[in-house]
Amino acid sequence: MKCKEELGQMVIPVFYEVDPSDVKKQAGEFGKVFKKTCKGKTNEVTRKWSQALSKVATLAGYHSMNWENEAKMVEDVATDVAKKLFNSTPSRDFDEFIGMEAHMNKISRILRTDLDEVRMIGIWGPAGIGKTTIARCLFNQLSHTFQHSVFLMNVKAMYTPPICSDDHNVKLLLQQKFLSQLLNQKEDFKISHLGVAQEILNDKKVLVVLDDSDRLVQLEAMAKETRWFGHGSRIIITTQDRKILKAHGITHIYKVDFPSDREAIQMFCMYAFGQKSPEDGFERLVREVTRLAGNLPLGLRVMGSYFRGMSRQEWENALPELRMCLDGELESILMFGYNALSHVNKNVFLHIACIFNRESIKKVVEHLSKRFLDVRQRLNVLAEKSLISFESARTLIPFERSRVIMHDLLVQLGRDIVRKQSSEPGQRRFLVDKREICELLTDDAAGSRSVIGIMFGGGEINVSERAFEGMSNLQFLRLERDGGGDALHLFGGPSCLSRKLRLLDWRYFPKTCLHCIPNPELLVELIMHGSKLEKLWEETKPLSNLKWVDLSDSKNLKDVSSLSTATSLEELSLRGCSSLVELPSSIGNAIHLKSLDLTECSSLVELPSSIGNATNLQFLCLRSCSRLVELPSSIGNAIRNLEHLNLSECSSLVGVPSSIGNATNLTNLDFSECSSLVELPASIGNLHKLQCLYLNGCRKLEVLPVNINLKYLRLLDLTDCSLMKSFPKKRGEVEHTSDLSEEGTIRKRQREHNLSSIPIVEEPQAKDTTMVLPF
Repeated sequence: MKCKEELGQMVIPVFYEVDPSDVKKQAGEFGKVFKKTCKGKTNEVTRKWSQALSKVATLAGYHSMNWENEAKMVEDVATDVAKKLFNSTPSRDFDEFIGMEAHMNKISRILRTDLDEVRMIGIWGPAGIGKTTIARCLFNQLSHTFQHSVFLMNVKAMYTPPICSDDHNVKLLLQQKFLSQLLNQKEDFKISHLGVAQEILNDKKVLVVLDDSDRLVQLEAMAKETRWFGHGSRIIITTQDRKILKAHGITHIYKVDFPSDREAIQMFCMYAFGQKSPEDGFERLVREVTRLAGNLPLGLRVMGSYFRGMSRQEWENALPELRMCLDGELESILMFGYNALSHVNKNVFLHIACIFNRESIKKVVEHLSKRFLDVRQRLNVLAEKSLISFESARTLIPFERSRVIMHDLLVQLGRDIVRKQSSEPGQRRFLVDKREICELLTDDAAGSRSVIGIMFGGGEINVSERAFEGMSNLQFLRLERDGGGDALHLFGGPSCLSRKLRLLDWRYFPKTCLHCIPNPELLVELIMHGSKLEKLWEETKPLSNLKWVDLSDSKNLKDVSSLSTATSLEELSLRGCSSLVELPSSIGNAIHLKSLDLTECSSLVELPSSIGNATNLQFLCLRSCSRLVELPSSIGNAIRNLEHLNLSECSSLVGVPSSIGNATNLTNLDFSECSSLVELPASIGNLHKLQCLYLNGCRKLEVLPVNINLKYLRLLDLTDCSLMKSFPKKRGEVEHTSDLSEEGTIRKRQREHNLSSIPIVEEPQAKDTTMVLPF
């Protein structure tokens, strides 16, 4: 506490099976032990200790009673503390954003972080004015002072309720996603009712940013009332619609105004020259272009990026066209940036606006590579012109896995450009308007040979028997609908889809087989989430170009043998395919497979030995494969590159092959709730990089291998391993003793809920290791 008061350091108490009020008053069982501890100490020392305990008991911290699983508590605390350490370094990301300091000063008077109350704040303004940037800067500055924090980008895209949807289910899904991200839960995190948020968060100080909200249901699901959150929490909502804020009872609203003329010039110059002022000789030109751009930050960014690197003469040559087409209206401003692109780059821009916004860079490059040369370089050109951005710019996501992001205004611009190509929808290259798509797909006579891409999102649609016959050039088809049901009706069809098809994303596909794709040789990506498929095709099809397949939650799927020819397959998700009994041996043909998700394949009995051919596997999840009895010995060949292996809730799994020792890159291994597992192979000692080993709920597990390697292990969970007879405690039984130190401890979980169950040091173990034992 002295360090906190004198040096401003952070103190985070952990109340482990002890009441904070007992700590504050030194009462109860805690008080008795405290008195024993003070024996032989001077009154002054005792007084200082008592004062420190009284102060620390009032600080926000962690209460073990909030966790059912001690290992999970340890992991959550460690993750949270690490996040606080990382975020405690002041961010410099926004130093060059003009006017940001003024925004921060104004909004701080609304936030009032010095008050202990819970407060909801709205950030309101038109599209492109910088609401998200302001919220991100605010988040970066404040997040380290909260127990939990989350920035939810583009909330309006998280879940768009379908027509006649069940409002309760919409809210449930939204709250589930919100809590999953706020509390760093796994993707399969589930909640059963809408009161869960309040139950979990009412004693936690949190910072929440809900960015770009456009519906009241979103706020009701994720931040309905201030009493949901702990004292000092702040909830920030950015939106273009002030009515949503008022309807939610939010009175603390920050209106984002247009920048002053001086600030607008500085913004423009930062993008055009990389400095806040014009270069010599450009002053008049800068003032005129800035005036024409209308002082909107997004427009200033696009225009500045357009003029970057041009000579003064090139500026002079461009001005006449600017004066003719720009009148300060946003569309004209953005169109000027679009018109400056080459014909091919315009095409790439339209593909992203209509089909591939927020798609991974890797997939965009793959899908467009047959239409355009050097797609990656063309994406870089669009980014340089500020027409797109890459998600990885301010995150830790690897570049290959990051997404292409296009601002909503630019998306709308691109779609408007396509719409103006022809008054007849079938004569356009892309279809994105729901009404026009519905009309075209119910009209057999409509001409549609020009269409190469369709994006349909939500609502009811009728598809006639011959709807796709005329679309001989169709390459990208997305029929995305939230929720199941029969909102998509097929009349006698569907007819055969184009043999040029590269992407098929048809959520809740209503047929049992893919008769509609007789020639899938060019197919690269297949998404059939929640379909009624029982098999893919009746016979073998050429699938040499197929790389990504998502059949998750296709409950009736029994046969995936058609994938035997998918030799380029990289990702396969069969999550929730509860009728799937086996994987075909031909899965071994997919030697490039990197990700295999078999979560909740509850009928799956075994894996084929050919799985060992998938030597490039980087992700494998078998969680909740409740009928899986054993793993083939060849699995060792497939998991050499894995860092995480999840076998939790495989309740029929009786043993693990010794080849698991080949997974020398494993850092996390999860056998939790494998209630039939009797023993682990000695080869588990080869997992030199293992950090977390979950064995909680392995009720038949009696012993651990004596050579279990504890060098890097920081968490070993043996909770409810009720038959555990022995554990290698002594140093001589543990390898890599050079890393043993007094910092690591064995922690015993006892059944009694009193002070005696506080973790005790038995003897030194591996450095920074926490072990939850079943005693």
